[in-house]
Amino acid sequence: MKKLAAAVVIAAAVLCATSAGFAQDGKAIKGKEVFTAQKCTLCHSIAGSGNKKGSLDDVGSKLTPDQIKAWITDPEGTAAVTTPPPTRKPPMKKKPLTPGDIDALVAYLSGLKKT
Repeated sequence: MKKLAAAVVIAAAVLCATSAGFAQDGKAIKGKEVFTAQKCTLCHSIAGSGNKKGSLDDVGSKLTPDQIKAWITDPEGTAAVTTPPPTRKPPMKKKPLTPGDIDALVAYLSGLKKT
């Protein structure tokens, strides 16, 4: 009986971990859709698609999720405190996004890491 209880506990832990991974993957997929819908490729590129002057291929290795969120929610304020300051013209503009879209976009961009 103890072996059965231990097996159930282990299975439940694996299921919870797997579910969290699927939820995160789903959020990243939604983030990719937001990235496309908001026409972010006019200024940024991922995997060679979009404006190559603003490559985001490795952004998940360079910025924390909180820093990525700051760029999305307050690009002017974030640019003002960035050292060295960004020089791209025109400066990044804030997009009208829902909190869910912002979280999804952060999940997607945070996963962009060079291997």
